[in-house]
Amino acid sequence: MSNDAYVQVGTSGLFVHRVGLGTMQFGWSIDAAASFDVLDAYVEAGGNFVDTADVYSSWSADMGGPPNNGGVSEEIIGRWIARRGNRDDLVIATKVRGAMGERFSQGRDTRHQREGLSRGWITRACEDSLRRLGVDHIDLYQAHWIDPLVPIEETLAAFTDLVRAGKVRYIGCSNYSAWRIVESLWAADHHGYERYVSLQPEYHLLDPTRGDVERELAPVCERHGIGIIPYSPLAGGLLTGKYRRGEPLPDSVRAEENRDKWLTDKNWDVIETLVAVAERNGMSPASATINWLRSKPWVSAPIIGANHPDQLRDTLSDLDSPLAPEDIAALDAVSDFRR
Repeated sequence: MSNDAYVQVGTSGLFVHRVGLGTMQFGWSIDAAASFDVLDAYVEAGGNFVDTADVYSSWSADMGGPPNNGGVSEEIIGRWIARRGNRDDLVIATKVRGAMGERFSQGRDTRHQREGLSRGWITRACEDSLRRLGVDHIDLYQAHWIDPLVPIEETLAAFTDLVRAGKVRYIGCSNYSAWRIVESLWAADHHGYERYVSLQPEYHLLDPTRGDVERELAPVCERHGIGIIPYSPLAGGLLTGKYRRGEPLPDSVRAEENRDKWLTDKNWDVIETLVAVAERNGMSPASATINWLRSKPWVSAPIIGANHPDQLRDTLSDLDSPLAPEDIAALDAVSDFRR
């Protein structure tokens, strides 16, 4: 694998594979054995960037999967690392913010004690994630989304303490608006705290809010050296070619949710244009989607998920075959929601 397979996250000293592996599905749509297979396939393809979160996948029971209170994805990754003995070859990213564990204890709502971005919860959640992952440090520790009840200074101070203690290497954020990123940068510079080196937003061809990323988030991140590592680049499988207009939905735990949320006439046009671009370039729609994303200068490394090694290989198969400018322009035009 050449050095071109790895990218710098913003202007930080963190380098990751050009496509990260998301693990939200571990313990939800796939079990531990299947998760091991996906992780093995990712590493065999040269990957090193594994992204998870402490809350994955606390919604499993609501979606027809096995019940859990969060932490299952981290536990699976931890068992895999212990089995393979490859910790030093990996960049492990996880997140903090969501509610963990049972909501009620002795008749009291205790959720506020087990979530958020307070100093107390970040400190405890980090120790819990380290234990579940079976590692002595987290490479990229991310605020999963904002906590409007806690000052950004308290959050950054807690993250900074973890970095100085050697338990975290870099910090990042997810689902932040542009003004909150600027606020966090000002607080970090003013108080001498660690700065966010990455932002993880939802960003894909079907999202009508992707213009917010391009017009607001991308300029801020480029100006201040923050790398963008977008999640859900394949829109929950909608951009893999499995969904076709006028045909039955594919067999997927997210199929009905995807239909209700995304399958508008405009998005069908996007999907059909993507399929045509992929066929013209001799690649899969998933691979064409990732190549479209990687054409954006502000994108460091998209984060993809997979339920099976073959899905992963399909997505990663043509990373060295960038799309032509006219294909990128066609995808940009058909997915422009301002029209």
